Amino acid sequence: MSKDKSLTTGPIRGEAGISGWTPFGLGRTKPHHFLEMAGVALENIDNLGYAWRILNHGVCDGCSLGPRGLEDDVIEGVHLCMSRLKLLRNNTIAPFSEADVADIERLRQMTNQELRELGRVPYPFIYKPGTRGFRRISWEEALNTIGEQLSAIPPERQAYFATSKGLTNETYYAFTKTARLMGTNNVDFCARLCHAATVAGLSRTIGVGAPTISLKDLIGTDLILLWGTNLANNQPVSVKYLHHAKEAGTRIVSINSVEEKGLNNYWIPSITKSALFGTKLADDFIKVRVGGDLALMNGVMKLLVEKDALNQAYIDKNTEGWEELKAHLAEQDMGELLIRSGVSMEDMEWLATLIARAKTMVTVYSMGLTQHKFGTENVMGVVNLHLAKGAIGCTHSGILPIRGHSGVQGGGECGVTPTKYPGGFIVNEENAARFSELWGHSVPFSKGLSTGPMLMAAHAGEIDFFYNLGGNLVETMPRPQWVKEAFERVRLRIHQDININTSMLVDPAEAVILLPAQTRYEQRGGGTSTSTERRIRFSPEIPGHPIVGETKPEWEIPGLIAAAANPNLKEALCFPSSQSIRDEMAKVMPVYEKINTLTREGDHWQWGGPQLCRDGDFAKMPNGKARFSVLQAPDTRLPEGLFKMTTRRGKQFNSMVFANQDTLQGGKERNDVFLSLEDAQRLSIQEGDSVALKNEYGHFKGLARVVNMAQGFLQTYWPESNVLIPPEWDPLSEEPDYNCLVELERL
Repeated sequence: MSKDKSLTTGPIRGEAGISGWTPFGLGRTKPHHFLEMAGVALENIDNLGYAWRILNHGVCDGCSLGPRGLEDDVIEGVHLCMSRLKLLRNNTIAPFSEADVADIERLRQMTNQELRELGRVPYPFIYKPGTRGFRRISWEEALNTIGEQLSAIPPERQAYFATSKGLTNETYYAFTKTARLMGTNNVDFCARLCHAATVAGLSRTIGVGAPTISLKDLIGTDLILLWGTNLANNQPVSVKYLHHAKEAGTRIVSINSVEEKGLNNYWIPSITKSALFGTKLADDFIKVRVGGDLALMNGVMKLLVEKDALNQAYIDKNTEGWEELKAHLAEQDMGELLIRSGVSMEDMEWLATLIARAKTMVTVYSMGLTQHKFGTENVMGVVNLHLAKGAIGCTHSGILPIRGHSGVQGGGECGVTPTKYPGGFIVNEENAARFSELWGHSVPFSKGLSTGPMLMAAHAGEIDFFYNLGGNLVETMPRPQWVKEAFERVRLRIHQDININTSMLVDPAEAVILLPAQTRYEQRGGGTSTSTERRIRFSPEIPGHPIVGETKPEWEIPGLIAAAANPNLKEALCFPSSQSIRDEMAKVMPVYEKINTLTREGDHWQWGGPQLCRDGDFAKMPNGKARFSVLQAPDTRLPEGLFKMTTRRGKQFNSMVFANQDTLQGGKERNDVFLSLEDAQRLSIQEGDSVALKNEYGHFKGLARVVNMAQGFLQTYWPESNVLIPPEWDPLSEEPDYNCLVELERL
């Protein structure tokens, strides 16, 4: 299709269509959904009835789009994806036996997947260096051991970290309240690894660190920019929205350093036509250098100014900082922006034209933008584009940072972060006094540690108690060996989880205690989770499954631990039910004021309404106006002989790998190294050749895979290649930078 760059007509529409006439895409690089579904049924055959009830009645514990049962609040029909189906086994698998964990050296030879397949954690266990393995203990012994040690550990030497796999808002609230009443703000959660830059960037510019639109706004918008994200792989249920958007005429542009095959064509099993013949998704692919996004944004903004394609009335009424940004853009050399972005002038002008002619626009982004040392600035760059067009705070226009975990949006809102208390209240003396009065105990306002600094403190021997509520920081953080060393120096580590993982096997200074938790579907009284569109949904307790061993609700355990260390906290932290937690949350958190009204299956409520910042409402900004940001694009030139490596996800959910083969992108093994055709030809590397990556932090051996991606850059699977990535963070958000320089050698 010819590229008409004139600005005299309306939006440039997308082209809906099928991927091909071959039924089910036979012979194409694609997932085989129906075969995989059959595999899931076989995997859960021993508990198929319970699995079916979870699918029909529970709120999804997969990605953050959060369908309830098999339904959705936007699109009619079955709403389901393979990520959710593959996670079913976490809820149906039987517990492991005491003998399974009695030999820690045997466990250390196993992968995370093999450890998960051992089964559920059924009882409390303890391991001490010098002993053979984990020993079963009673809850009484576990709590007495923890309480005796924790009561003598100063608050500044305690650390609390949560991962959102299946966690409910009630658990988040109980967890952060526990940390605060134990006297510390050293509390954080897994969003630090993926969307801390989102919260920092949006809060600084529009006053609220959350998605500004609803999922329904995707259907009917003129333009969707998929920027640094791979929805087809990481949030596959979202592709159904893109399908309907294309049917409505939306144009979809994928902006990334690598062309994602799943964003070009996807076969959606719940839509008959798409299941048979596929759906064409992206109309355009803009190939950008890793780290070149901000240069592309500045270049597009510069062109929008030159084309006089701005919403000047919106800018004048609702924003500040525009004149400073406009002057900065005028000083930018377009040739330099093209070099730093890696984008051709033709593509730069085409993207600017698409944005200029669009009346409505949605930007969906993810970790391709956030996981950089300048991740916060990337997010602020997205805001610049939307403010310039007035494409925020109205139907079909806004910013949608797509989340990866079902409850991760609620974790931040419930205050599992060192900088905010529940409800978004900033940690300071005034708000500490508010929560001290509400909770009946003193709440600290001293500076707390986020995840990276927590681990730095542990590595320096400054943390004696580390409470891990789910998660596996050894696998998910940069430089795993460094994280192991940090964990080894902590006197007492608590791991509360439903499965065992590799982080639990790291020797402690004195002891590791495993505490067995229930899944969200087992917890009495049900619970709530908040989706990526700020929708809080109630998920009921699912009957028909016996409680595993001596597991307890996730939300109950933090209070038991705190009360064991300080009995005076028992009344404040040992809640009788999940409903009692929701009742307290409604009083404490104005943004969640209706959470206690969610009591039955199907109940939901969207805080903030369908769109945030509606009609220019930026009340949480200092002057009541959104803020443009003057941003300097980073130099993406590479030192001679080096490549920049970035990471991707394959057939996995977070660090839980389901299969080695990435059927969506064509990956064969988890040690695949993706590179451009130009780089492969220059280095005489063939498809499938053995290659090695190395830098001062580690070595990685893999197999070459040639794809359409930016020259000078490599892509590897996360978390396997974390051995090469140094522990460095974005200074504004403290989110880790998952990119690094490496040497590439053909073996």
